[in-house]
Amino acid sequence: MIVGAGFAGYRTARTLSRMTRGRAHITLLNPTDYFLYLPLLPQVAAGVLEPRRVTVSLSDTLPNVRLVLGEADRIDLDGQTLHYTGPEGEGGTLAYDRLVLAAGSVNKLLPIPGVAEYAHGFRGLPEALYLRDHVTRQVELAAAADDPKSCAARCTFVVVGAGYTGTEVAAHGQMFTDAQVRKHPLRQGMRPRWMLLDVAPRVLPEMDEKLSTTADRVLRQRGVDVRMGTSVKEATPDGVVLTDGEFVETRTLVWCVGVRPDPLVESLGLPMEKGRLLVDPHLQVPGRPELFACGDVAAVPDLDKPGSYTPMTAQHAWRHGKVAAENVAASLGLGGARKPYRHRDLGFVVDLGGAKAAANPLGVPLSGVPAGAVTRGYHLAAMPGNRVRVAADWLLDAVLPRQAVQLGLVRSWSVPLDTSSPELARVPGGPERRQEESARSGPGAAIAADAHDGGTGAGSSQGRAGEEPAKGQPGSRATQDRPGSGTAQRRSEEELAKGRPGAEPARNWPTDEPAKGPVGGGSAKGHPVGEPAKGRSGGESARSQAGGETPKRQSGGEPTRNQPGESARNQPGGESAKNQPGGESAKNQPGGEPARKQPGGEPARNQPGGEPARNQPGGEPARKQPGGEPARNQPGGEPARNQPGGEPAKNQPGGEPAKNQPGPNPQPPAGQPPPGPDTAPGPVKRSDAPDDSGKGDS
Repeated sequence: MIVGAGFAGYRTARTLSRMTRGRAHITLLNPTDYFLYLPLLPQVAAGVLEPRRVTVSLSDTLPNVRLVLGEADRIDLDGQTLHYTGPEGEGGTLAYDRLVLAAGSVNKLLPIPGVAEYAHGFRGLPEALYLRDHVTRQVELAAAADDPKSCAARCTFVVVGAGYTGTEVAAHGQMFTDAQVRKHPLRQGMRPRWMLLDVAPRVLPEMDEKLSTTADRVLRQRGVDVRMGTSVKEATPDGVVLTDGEFVETRTLVWCVGVRPDPLVESLGLPMEKGRLLVDPHLQVPGRPELFACGDVAAVPDLDKPGSYTPMTAQHAWRHGKVAAENVAASLGLGGARKPYRHRDLGFVVDLGGAKAAANPLGVPLSGVPAGAVTRGYHLAAMPGNRVRVAADWLLDAVLPRQAVQLGLVRSWSVPLDTSSPELARVPGGPERRQEESARSGPGAAIAADAHDGGTGAGSSQGRAGEEPAKGQPGSRATQDRPGSGTAQRRSEEELAKGRPGAEPARNWPTDEPAKGPVGGGSAKGHPVGEPAKGRSGGESARSQAGGETPKRQSGGEPTRNQPGESARNQPGGESAKNQPGGESAKNQPGGEPARKQPGGEPARNQPGGEPARNQPGGEPARKQPGGEPARNQPGGEPARNQPGGEPAKNQPGGEPAKNQPGPNPQPPAGQPPPGPDTAPGPVKRSDAPDDSGKGDS
């Protein structure tokens, strides 16, 4: 059993599959069906590569490996079982003889006010897609803005963390926005501004100083505002307060300060080292011969530097996976002797966009075009798939302009900074199990330990202020008011058809003025804790909240004519609507008191089976029929009330509006959308409209 398909988990599964050749049952548990090549993620955010280029299918590239989609919840070490939750919320249990933990890492949080609410990380594909859309949107809005102050704020992008990821995000981001501005010119004299902040004394502090100097020079030449020794003191909806006291107005805060091990390993109760599981040089957990760990969740001793542990990098994780697979096979008697992990760095590469890069292969410092060639060649060699497609995208990017469009696939609330699964975007009604577990990453868990390497705290899982949905993420019960709408509430699959019989009582259309206002006044529109509105369900609450005296237009209250509840007159259930089946039968509906113009009731004068109509065969002869008085509904006679050309019928359009038919030109109240095919008749509030809380800028 292998938990996680990052660099370590994927390499473990691939190597073990080749070594065992079907002689072992290998199961891989992962939230997604792909391996993500993280080093190229900044190019996805900048529009250089398409998202699928950096993903490698697990099923296609891992023969003889069973893929189980899900997230590990709990591990019973004594019973050798693993409990997980699938992508649709279903639970499951898997047994194992050997367990390899390679769950990877998540965003590292610091106890800085506002960061968990207003910043976004950069650990997964959803976050990269969100950033690309968000940056594109800000540039387009800035180009159309009349206010210079608003334009400058939207075109200011702050990246915190000048490590490997943050440096590449800022470098690619500046090129991306400069290209957009050529198509959408800003106000005269203005250009996009990218800021790169870090408390470290230099860019790329963990790498060679020559690499750092090269990267710093390229960033400054490109126009990036590099500020070392500076970080964020507080984040607000309108900007960030820096540690030097300056307030920078911005709508974008990208958090790249580092990573922390997946919180799953904390629940095992085994010895830890700065949030990572202690293992021996063979990647086995002491005292647990069946348990292995590798990658970012494992503190692997560095045999070349006694007393230290290998850093949390992709290079080490990739090589951990190979050694872990070999040692697992050896423990099963399917391989040779166990091997300790020993690795010497061969150098690093940093892609700075275009032909610019910084690299030191085998210790030789390079910059410019040679470094760019080495960097891209290294990535092509290291990727386990999609090499041709990646090379083709690079070629097209060199000769064609980039497509800067908003796909709108990922919302702000879908990618919270505080999450134990950055590879998954949150969806309405989806399982939010790991978000709700306080032992993992719940609100208020950001602690001072995160200010140091290996900290394991977490902040609150809240979206950006002023954006939907609410603070608790979809699937939690906390809600947040949105201007012009009712309270955003969690929806499940069953609640999507609001306003239908048997469903949850419908909410008012988000931008409508709620019907009739609060009973007795007292509470504001759309705010909780007030006297109930007649157009909302539940108790003593505002127009958009439930709880209290039951409003007249929602279930449980005095029934309205167009709302379900103690059933409205025009809705099924309860005191049955006169025009709906199942209640006090409507005169014009089947199943009730038979309507005069419906079959099965008191026979209508103009319907077969009733009192013979004067205009029907078998009835009293019409006046203008042979032997009778001419009929009112026949040509040549007095125009019938129900026929064109006569006195308009009460139940026909153009006549006196019927009691059970919409009038010719119903006039809704102010703010009410005009009646349509889904709108209740008459001047009442629309309650069966779809919940629109998922819309809006994210």
